[in-house]
Amino acid sequence: MAETTTYGAQARAVLVLGLPLIGSHLAQMILHVTDTVMLGWYGVEALASVVLGASAFFMVFILGSGFGIGVMGMIAAALGRGDDTRVRRDTRMALWLSAGFGALSLPVMWWSDPILRALGQKPELAALAQDYLRIAGFGMIPALLVMVLKSYLSALERAQVVLWVTLAGAAANVALNWALIFGNWGAPELGVRGAAIATTVTQVLGVMLLALYAAWRPELRHFRLFQRFWRPDWEAFGQVFRLGWPIGLTGLAESGLFIAASMMMGWIGTVELAAHGIAMEVAAVTFMVHLGLSNAVTIRAGHAHGRGDAAHLRIVALTGIGLSLGFALLAITVMLTLPGPIIGLFLDERQTDVAPILAFGTALLAVAALFQLFDAAQVMALGLLRAVQDTRAPMWIAAVSYWLIGIPASYGLAFGLGMGGIGLWLGLVVGLMVAALSLMLRFWRGRAG
Repeated sequence: MAETTTYGAQARAVLVLGLPLIGSHLAQMILHVTDTVMLGWYGVEALASVVLGASAFFMVFILGSGFGIGVMGMIAAALGRGDDTRVRRDTRMALWLSAGFGALSLPVMWWSDPILRALGQKPELAALAQDYLRIAGFGMIPALLVMVLKSYLSALERAQVVLWVTLAGAAANVALNWALIFGNWGAPELGVRGAAIATTVTQVLGVMLLALYAAWRPELRHFRLFQRFWRPDWEAFGQVFRLGWPIGLTGLAESGLFIAASMMMGWIGTVELAAHGIAMEVAAVTFMVHLGLSNAVTIRAGHAHGRGDAAHLRIVALTGIGLSLGFALLAITVMLTLPGPIIGLFLDERQTDVAPILAFGTALLAVAALFQLFDAAQVMALGLLRAVQDTRAPMWIAAVSYWLIGIPASYGLAFGLGMGGIGLWLGLVVGLMVAALSLMLRFWRGRAG
C-alpha cells in the first residue's frame, strides 16, 4: 500500500477518509434528535421515559463498544504489515465479543424497572422506560456489530458506505417512528414501544447492509470475513478483549462526566438546565467533526505503526492535530461571534423564559469555546494511542481526569465557590484540559517523541 509522506498529501488523505466518517457521526446524531423531537410531539411522559431508557441503553452500549472501536487500530496495523489473515481473525473475534456482550446485557434491559427505581427515578417513568428497553435491548447486539463492521470498512478506507448506510438508517428510523409511535399509515399506535421497535429495526437493517457489503464486494472477498465464522480463535479473542475493554471504560468515564454535569445543572434550575442542554447539543456537533478526524488518524497512523514507520507516524499525528486545531479555531470563532442565532435555532420565541435561556446559553457557549481546544486534543490523542494499541493507560488517565478532577472541580466551582452553572462548565474545562495534556504527553513521549 503506497503511503503519502508530505504534510499536504497526508492532510488530503485524512480528509478523504475523515469526511465520510464525520458525516456518519452527524447522521447518527440526527437519528437521536429526530427520536427526541417525535416523542416530544407524542407526549411529555413518553419523551421523559425514553430519554431515561435511551440514556441507560447508551451507557451500556458505550461500555460494550470498546471491542468495535479498538479493532480499528488493529486492522489498520495488520493492513500496514500486509497481513490479511490477521485482519480477518481480529475482526471476527471483535464480532464475537460484541455479540457476547450484547447478549449478556439483555437481562439488565429486561429487568431495568427496579434498577431505575433504585436510582431514584419515578415509578411511572421507570416502568415506561422498562417497556422501551425490553424491546430496544434486542437491538444491542446489532448495534455493537455495526460498530465492528464500521471499523472494519473504515480501516479498509471504505468509509463512504458507512455514511450511506447511516443515512439510510436515519431515514428508515424517521419513517418507522412516524408509523409506529403515532399509528400512521395503518400501523398500530404503540407510543414508547413503537419508538423501541423503530430503533431496533434500524439497527438490524444497518448490520445487514454492512455485512452484505463486506461479504459480497469483489475487492473485499479475499478477506473471507464470514467464512467458518463459528470457529473460535482464542489467541485473537484474547488480544481484542485486552485492547477493547479499557476503551469501553474510557468512553464510560468521559460520558459519565457530562451526565454528572447534567444532573448537577438540574440542581441549579430549570432555565439553566434548558440552556445547558442546548449548549451541549452544539458542542456535540463540533465534537463529531473531531471524532471523525480522530478515526481517520487512527487508521492512517495504524498503517504506519504496522509497518514500523515512526517517521510516517509522526507526520500523520501532526497532520491530524493540525486539522483538528484548525476546525477548533473555526468553531471558537462561530461560538463567540454568533451565540444568539445558534441558541435561537433551539427556541420558540413565543415560549416563556426564552430571554433568560438565551442569556445563560450565550455565557455557556463562551465556555464551550474555551474547551473546544482541549476536547479536540483529547479525542485526537485517544485516536493516536489506539492506533499504536495503547489503551490501558488512557483508561486510567480518563478516569482520573474526569472523575477525580473534572467532576469535583465542577461541583466545587458551581456550589463551593457559588459560581453556579458557569462554574460547573469551567469544571468541565479543567477535566478536559487535564485529559488532553496527559494523553498527548503519553503519545509523544511513548511513541513519537
